[in-house]
Amino acid sequence: MQNYDVIIVGGGAVGCAVAYTLSQYDLKVALLERNGDVAMGTSGKNSAVVHAGFNNRPGSLMAHLCVDGNQHFAEICHRLDVPYRACGKLVVGFDDQDMEILRGLVETGRQNGCRGLELIDQAEMQRLEPGMGGVGAMFSKSTAITNPFLYTIHLCEAAMLGGVECFMNQEVCKIEPQPNGFAVLTQTETYRCKTLINAAGLYSDKVAAMAGDDRFCIYPCRGEYLILDQHASTMISRPIYPAPHKGVGGLGVHLTTTMSGNVLIGPNAEYIDDKNDYATKPAVLEQLFAEAQQLCPQLTRNLIIGQYTGIRSKLVAKGEKNFGDFIIEESDRVPGLINLIGIESPGLTASLPIARMVADIIGRKQELRPNGQFQAEYRGPVRFREQSREAQDALIAQNPDYGEIVCRCESVTKAEIVQALHNPLGAHSIVSIKNRLRATMGRCQGGYCTPKIVNLMMEELGVAPQEIDFRHSGDMPFPGRVK
Repeated sequence: MQNYDVIIVGGGAVGCAVAYTLSQYDLKVALLERNGDVAMGTSGKNSAVVHAGFNNRPGSLMAHLCVDGNQHFAEICHRLDVPYRACGKLVVGFDDQDMEILRGLVETGRQNGCRGLELIDQAEMQRLEPGMGGVGAMFSKSTAITNPFLYTIHLCEAAMLGGVECFMNQEVCKIEPQPNGFAVLTQTETYRCKTLINAAGLYSDKVAAMAGDDRFCIYPCRGEYLILDQHASTMISRPIYPAPHKGVGGLGVHLTTTMSGNVLIGPNAEYIDDKNDYATKPAVLEQLFAEAQQLCPQLTRNLIIGQYTGIRSKLVAKGEKNFGDFIIEESDRVPGLINLIGIESPGLTASLPIARMVADIIGRKQELRPNGQFQAEYRGPVRFREQSREAQDALIAQNPDYGEIVCRCESVTKAEIVQALHNPLGAHSIVSIKNRLRATMGRCQGGYCTPKIVNLMMEELGVAPQEIDFRHSGDMPFPGRVK
């Protein structure tokens, strides 16, 4: 049985932000994640937008923490070597009713403390984004985009360098109250802690109930996306959203540029019963593309290279008119249990302010002394494709593995994949490599590089093909040989 001051359940953006924040202090901290890597749930299946905060109800935690997170997101990305681009965002109106909605968004943003919001006419909108549909738009200058995988991974790896212990493939099965704390049981281990932080996302209601607080219910809401080839970034340079309408369940189907140059279409909003139902439906994907063409008529179907699904953690059931705000509090039923529940969008943007709230809750009960090992800054592996030709030549001279391209679409080298396999968290699945380096995410969707990645995993990790996971522990893409 392993003893800790704090255990964090959940390795998404919020859980890893909490781990990073608590690594500033002289605490023994562990993070438990049910999957084989961090950012495998909602944090890795969203639009990767750093929101400004004008969509959130004034006075809510969502609004306050989103604006706070937005205004400091560039700083944390710089410190942790995470891609970030302050590209701004357009919210497009198609008629007078939409323009009235946009005027309301500007007022909501003003109340929330957002910066850089303005209404623009069709001519200015066309100057910013030629070919866009609509009669006008709201421009949000402070909206940005990032890489949610590297954001979450680098938070976690910096936390580990500061002394936090991270355990993957550790799904919590049972929580037993103990004198002055909890015993947290997984299928293989038992961990003890004084403070338990519930950052389990879609399963935060289940974790809270296991700990003795059964007041909560998460309603999963699925959103499907289309992925467009990088050529689409020549048509769109920033996120493009439609004016939001009540009853949609989200912000509407939108176009989002990514740090890699791909463009995302989506998501829709569909309440579902199964929290593991990540299916995509042809009819939904058709509708997504049709709505995207209203925003950008020049889009063509041959740009589509893939699709995926994310699931939101909603506190409000379908059809209810109540507002579901973030829940960030120590349970009044279970002392020592800090619940982070209903953390849907803008949870990525608000992750570090949420983490600071958690630290404040802990600090009200005990003195938090500085940790001399805290790693405020972190540098990930060099991304070969982003270097100048001179820098690439120098890397190859230093390590010839930089001269061997494994993923042609994304220009990912053997050296980068080897480094990813031996990173602090340990990338032992094909998707872990993808999330760190973008290998398999290009036009061919892994058709060329997957066998090469598998061979490298076999060589570097000393495993057989049947032992390699695709995403999660046990979901082996190679269950056996055909001859």
